[in-house]
Amino acid sequence: MPNQPTDPIISEVRAARDAHAARFGYNLAAILRNIRAMQDESGREYVCFPAQPVVASDTEYGLSGVRDSK
Repeated sequence: MPNQPTDPIISEVRAARDAHAARFGYNLAAILRNIRAMQDESGREYVCFPAQPVVASDTEYGLSGVRDSK
């Protein structure tokens, strides 16, 4: 969005993320290997929860996201 004020914290986080990605040539596999290595070296326990199943809702919108005709 043009001319939107920039939060300095968001700018700092984006700059750090970009610098980290640049270290690995923006190669996603290499970035993820590095993140996983940092997690292993931290000594902390990380958990990964299974994905939640998608449940159809009874709203006026169907699974396609398009309003159902009534």
